[in-house]
Amino acid sequence: MFSQRNEIHLVPCGDSILKSERKIKENREVNRKEGRDKLFLLTKASQHIGIGGTTGVGSLVSKINKRPLPPSGSALSAFNEHNIMASAKLPSHVAANGHAPSDSGLARLQELGYKQELKRDLSVVSNFAFSFSIISVLTGVTTLYNTGLNYGGPVSFVYGWFIASAFTMVVALSMAEICSSFPTSGGLYYWSAKLAGPAWAPFASWITGWFNIVGQWAVTTSVDFSLAQLIQVIILLSSGGKNGGGYEASKYVVIAFHGGILLLHGIINSLPISWLSFLGQLAAIWNVLGVFVLMIVIPSVATERASAKFVFTHFNTENGDGINSKPYIFLLGLLMSQYTLTGFDASAHMTEETRDADRNGPKGIISAVGISIVVGWVYILGITFAVTDILYLLNENNDAGGYAIAEIFYLAFKKRYGHGTGGIICLVIVAVAIFFCGMSSVTSNSRMAYAFSRDGAMPLSSLWHKVNKQEVPIYAVWLSVFISFCMALTSLGSIVAFEAMVSIATIGLYIAYALPIFFRVTLAQNHFVPGPFNLGHYGVIVGWVAVLWVVTISILFSLPVSYPITIETLNYTPVAVGCLLILVVSYWIISGRRWFKGPITNI
Repeated sequence: MFSQRNEIHLVPCGDSILKSERKIKENREVNRKEGRDKLFLLTKASQHIGIGGTTGVGSLVSKINKRPLPPSGSALSAFNEHNIMASAKLPSHVAANGHAPSDSGLARLQELGYKQELKRDLSVVSNFAFSFSIISVLTGVTTLYNTGLNYGGPVSFVYGWFIASAFTMVVALSMAEICSSFPTSGGLYYWSAKLAGPAWAPFASWITGWFNIVGQWAVTTSVDFSLAQLIQVIILLSSGGKNGGGYEASKYVVIAFHGGILLLHGIINSLPISWLSFLGQLAAIWNVLGVFVLMIVIPSVATERASAKFVFTHFNTENGDGINSKPYIFLLGLLMSQYTLTGFDASAHMTEETRDADRNGPKGIISAVGISIVVGWVYILGITFAVTDILYLLNENNDAGGYAIAEIFYLAFKKRYGHGTGGIICLVIVAVAIFFCGMSSVTSNSRMAYAFSRDGAMPLSSLWHKVNKQEVPIYAVWLSVFISFCMALTSLGSIVAFEAMVSIATIGLYIAYALPIFFRVTLAQNHFVPGPFNLGHYGVIVGWVAVLWVVTISILFSLPVSYPITIETLNYTPVAVGCLLILVVSYWIISGRRWFKGPITNI
């Protein structure tokens, strides 16, 4: 239609001349209106990419045409605006009618080349809740309290928690900055691809993605197996305790519990995201309220309480593992804290279902870690004030079979009221928190598998990234359930093999956390474009500290935890991580490098 402005009709005289003049005026009015419309669209586009107002439009046009603009509103200006709109490519998320999506996360996702397939219905609170319930201090501290007691005791708890927390927050800040720039369900592996540069993108994405997804499967296995073990302890105490003829479940019964828990988690994760959002928020509330209930009730009910001096200064060296060096014992005691503060990448994997994800995804990561730090320390203090005899709590012949926190809860009520029913109820509070933790873990697993398969990295990728009518990646959900159950089956053959398998939960995940951060501060240092949340000039410094901390804890998790070293006492973590690395690299060399090219856009 713009070609009309170039048509000149020459007519001889009279009425024809008048009609021709009216036609020319009408064409001019149409052209002016079209020019204003195009200018409006160009203004909206320039505002999105960071050039504001009329001045911004002029700047953008000048850059395109390499010459000054004519006065706004002139015929030549309207003509130039038409040419500009024809030649300048608008951001991909700007619709044909000129309207950008109102959701900044959706707009950014489309800029990155992906169409919206999952239901974007999560608020910032829901996004936070998924990571917070996976971190779940009730899960991590409860299941690993024995480790903390054994290696340093109260001092390792109280001070080691803050050391691990401070550096974990550094890692979280770096991840949040990258998440703001790339809010996709792929999360870590997608970040690595974009930050490593075209030459290294496929391999960087491949390594990061496989460490991330295997680490997540190991987390789900570990969490749900821990719940199965706790259920066994609850049954033991409910039936009289180990010293009262209580029922001790066999390893086959425990694995059956584990399978049943995973089945429930698969069913729940097959529900629409609105249900998961509600359950995720309920999980966060349960974790917070559970911590405050237990930290008040247990010390209050206990007839014997530790002194403040014991809680803040006692260092336990009687570990029975042949380790006498206090610094070494303290370092091993950090493992409880670091294992607990894991899994906050869930907020990144949920970004394609989160509103305004480029802002709310980073908020979810940081708030989940920050609140977990405070709540976790409060929980540790409350429980430790009820500790009076460390060696007895660790003794496998006590009523809880050596499960320290279970024995603390049970004894507190038994000594006060003559029975441990109240302690068992407290353990049920913890069990529900662990159940929610496993539920959220499967959610995060499935979103990672969905994104990784969408980019063709997994066998049968076309199946795993399909979504059902409720916009849920249903096949990825059940894949995560199945693999987590298979990993737990190793416990039937050897508990050592099982522990090696689940050790990848922490090391594998943190290696996956560190890789995109490393690329951010090295290969992408000069061309990284931050999102709404960024660390400014401190981004590189914070990133390097995060990378160095991951290297440090990777070494710590690989150190011997008992002497003398035998087949039974060997720390198999480096073996497990090394085997995973060999398998992933071998798969890449043999096959992956020929067909995997990194993230694939679908717009």
